This record gives sequence, structure tokens and C-alpha cells, in this order.
Amino acid sequence: MGQIAAIIIPVFGLIGLGLFADAARLLKPTTGDALSDFVFTVALPLLIFRTIATADFSGGTPWMLWLAYYSAFAVAWALGTFVMRRIFMRDARAGVVGGLASAYSNNLLIGIPLIITAYGSHGATAVALLIAIHLPILMTLSAILIERALVSDGLTPDADFRTIARNIFRALIVNPIVLGLFAGLAWRLTGWPVEGPLGNIVNRLGDVAATLALFAVGMNLRRYGIRGHVSAALACSFIKLMLMPAMVFLLVATVIHLPEAWAKGIVIAAGCPTGVNAYLVANRFQTGQGIASSSITITTGLAVLTIAFWLRVVEWL
Repeated sequence: MGQIAAIIIPVFGLIGLGLFADAARLLKPTTGDALSDFVFTVALPLLIFRTIATADFSGGTPWMLWLAYYSAFAVAWALGTFVMRRIFMRDARAGVVGGLASAYSNNLLIGIPLIITAYGSHGATAVALLIAIHLPILMTLSAILIERALVSDGLTPDADFRTIARNIFRALIVNPIVLGLFAGLAWRLTGWPVEGPLGNIVNRLGDVAATLALFAVGMNLRRYGIRGHVSAALACSFIKLMLMPAMVFLLVATVIHLPEAWAKGIVIAAGCPTGVNAYLVANRFQTGQGIASSSITITTGLAVLTIAFWLRVVEWL
């Protein structure tokens, strides 16, 4: 229990400090957004660049890691959509939001810091590999499902697939996280070490990514809050925090064998709170904002307990 507390307290303590700083107005209201922008555009891309460029891939294959995680991801998304459409009787657009809230983890801002704290750089490699296809899959799937939902709800005519594909491609090639991933792969192929003055800059900025990411999550948390639709949000939260990591755990424990740090890391990644993309999509739809906002807040609050639970469970792997 002491080891789990040593992981949980620093991570969620930083989120709590960010929340307190925002509530007490110790910093300007725009500070949270500024920190998030810095983390997303500079610090995290450099951390991912360093992780990919220097990672040890011996003993594991990314294909098996992706299969274990994204099989559970797909089931959680489908289940969240089903619950929203069939149980809560919401429209197709809210179904997409429910799927996102049930499956999409905040691995960038919470998962990476948490797994680095728990399992070090080898665990961070697992998360970096997830993110390598997480963003392209999420952006592609979300764009397609958004257009289908708009058509299903009678709000737009059938979308042009080429236009959707072109928009997705443009968004990906300018995304800082994607650029960091490809830069890390390119650097890795050269065989050059990440050291010297350049390495020093990368290390210094990469090292602050986890701390600032968690503090920024706390500062921005109050903007979401609990905005009604609590029953629907609780259903999505249960899928996100319990069912999805349980599915990943069963796969890596029985069928898909991975290096220990990778297996533990992706279970914890699956159990991370809902990412803010659920709210961004809901805002784009102008429906389901309450579900997304409440899911983000509830999962972030409950994750203090559920992550502690999964940190204990993965020791059986």
C-alpha cells in the first residue's frame, strides 16, 4: 500500500494543487490554458521524441500491445454508444460522445506522468506506442462518426469522404504530438544518441512535461464540473475506469503476452480518466456537453481510488 501511495499521491496531488491554485485565484485564469498549450506544443512532444528515440523495444512487439489495448478500446466505445442510445435514449451525436467518454483516456496529460512514476521509462515506452496510433485512430474515427451522426440526425447531407480524409490528414501533419513521434522515429533510425547540448535541451523540457501537465489538468478541471446528466456520466465512468482496464488486464494475463512493464502500463493507461476530447467533440456537436463534462470530472475524481485498485491488481501479472 505504501508503494501505491507513493505513486498516487504525487500524481493526483499535483492535480489537486492545480485545482486549488485555480479556485483560490493564485494565478490568472488564463494560466491553465497557457500551461496546457506549452505542454501540448513543446514539452510533451519533446518527451515523446526522447522516449521513442531512446526506447528499448526488446522483448515486446507493438502489434501485440496495440491489439490488447485497442480491442478493449473498441468494446468500451461500442458499449458506451449502446448505453447512450438504447438506455438513455439519446441521439446519434450523443452516442458518439458517450463512446468517447467511455473509451478515450487522458493518456497525454495523466497517463504518461502516472506510468513514468510507476514503471519508469520502460512503462513510458508502452504509452508512447499507444499514442503513436491513438491520435490518428481517434481523429479518423471521430471525424467519420461525427459526419455519420450528423447525417443520421438529419442535420447534414452525406459527407464527401475525400473532404473528410483531407481534413484529417491536414490536422495530423501539424499536430505537435504526431510530429514528436515521427521525429523520434527518424532520430532513432540515425542511431545517434540524444546527448550533448541538444540532448540537454530535450531532457530539460521533457522532464517538466509530466509535472506541468498534471498541474494544468487541475487548473482546467473546474471549467468542466458536474453539469447534469449524472446517471449517463456515471455509466460512462464505470465503463472507462473499471470495464475497459479489466478487459485489457484479462487479455494481457491470459492471451496476449507482453513485457511486464508494458502489460502493467497499458492496463493503467486503460484505467485513466476520460480525456478532454470527449468535451471538444460534444461542443462541436452542440449536444452531450453535460455528459462529457460530468464524465471528465467524475472519472478524474474517482481515478484516485480506481487507479490505486488497478496498481494493486496488475501486480498479479
